[in-house]
Amino acid sequence: MNESTEHRFSRREFLAGTSMLGAATLLGLPRTAVAEPPPEITKIRLIHAPAICLAPQYLAEELLHLEGFAEVEYVQLEAGTGPPVIASGRADISMWDVPSTISLLDAGKPLVMLAGIHAGCYELFGKQGIGSIRDLKGRTIAIQAFGGGDHVLISIMLAYVGIDPQKEVQWIAGSSIRDGMRLFVEGKADAFMGFAPEPQELRARKIGRVLVNTAQDRPWSQYFCCAVIANREFVVKYPVATKRTLRAFLKAADICANEPERVARYLEAKGYEPRYEIGLEVLKSIPYARWRQANPEDTLRFHALRLHEFGMIKSSPQRLIAQGTDWRFLNELKKELKA
Repeated sequence: MNESTEHRFSRREFLAGTSMLGAATLLGLPRTAVAEPPPEITKIRLIHAPAICLAPQYLAEELLHLEGFAEVEYVQLEAGTGPPVIASGRADISMWDVPSTISLLDAGKPLVMLAGIHAGCYELFGKQGIGSIRDLKGRTIAIQAFGGGDHVLISIMLAYVGIDPQKEVQWIAGSSIRDGMRLFVEGKADAFMGFAPEPQELRARKIGRVLVNTAQDRPWSQYFCCAVIANREFVVKYPVATKRTLRAFLKAADICANEPERVARYLEAKGYEPRYEIGLEVLKSIPYARWRQANPEDTLRFHALRLHEFGMIKSSPQRLIAQGTDWRFLNELKKELKA
């Protein structure tokens, strides 16, 4: 059994957490948590980026309305990474990758990690003649942005096999979030780490070879790649809104795990991924039910330890966990959703 299906749960467990009713929308669900007070605010701001692995937070739009939010805004991300947008207060909460978030937590940015969602959205590609991570020593690697999830995660992988990511490889970054793949395709880089749907596109075009698939290859497949990140002030000021938003994300992840065909149609209809087959391939390959079994603290500790060892961050894993996480809402929702 591969890890993309290993963490799917039974339909009985699924129905305990969500009820699928085709009402006014493609994925309409009944109202929940009526005993809770309404959210302190009526508008919630998430991040929009061209990554299908973020499907739960796009699907969550329908659920957030049922949670009491009158308006759901997706802040467009053209370049850079999502956590700085959240830290600055331009967005409230969003799914994003763990590695790039760690660097900002180390820098003291007002972010807090609330839950892990899934693993496996990244794949490291190399050009012909490169067979492993060790072959990247002295090579050029294309990234979407310095400090981005791909840059940090590749750095961790290089250090893991004894290559100094700060001295023994060359980095090249484009000006937009999709430029990393373009640089690799144009032959300006020897390797590139793509996030869904980029790996699917490269395979369809028969470009490069996969060196690491984080959905399948250990130790990377054992840890979350994407988590729910929030602005610290937002969490403190609006705890009910925080919990309701996280519940929408977790229920959406459950739906992605159990009904990928339906979600792929939703993404196609909403224009998030107009290519149904690619959307479906991504949804089937990513373990969206991982939040139910795995401990997100383990992921933060693993990556932070690697980054601390080769000097990319100054904070210890213990300090980052103490200052940059809040698992209260996740623990409550795991009981509520019978995880």
